[in-house]
Amino acid sequence: MGLEIIDEQLENINLSDEVRAKALKKAKEGYVMTLLEVGEITSGRAAQILGVTRLEVIAMMNKWGISVFDDSQDLEGLRQEVEQAELMLNQQKP
Repeated sequence: MGLEIIDEQLENINLSDEVRAKALKKAKEGYVMTLLEVGEITSGRAAQILGVTRLEVIAMMNKWGISVFDDSQDLEGLRQEVEQAELMLNQQKP
């Protein structure tokens, strides 16, 4: 995913390649966190896009003030997710 920011006020600022790369990385993180927050992507997809682990995405979510839990989910939906996670964990055991 390439990210390009086009803004007249930003075009005239002389930046080193290092500073530009750092700013674009932070902008990409903000963009992905917003998509995650509004439910357009999952934390797993966010991890793929950002090239990090899901645990790192969870830490980013905390930094951005995004709940790890789906607030719209009812108790039954949460129970089903927990059951699925337990099944996956049990399948990975030797």
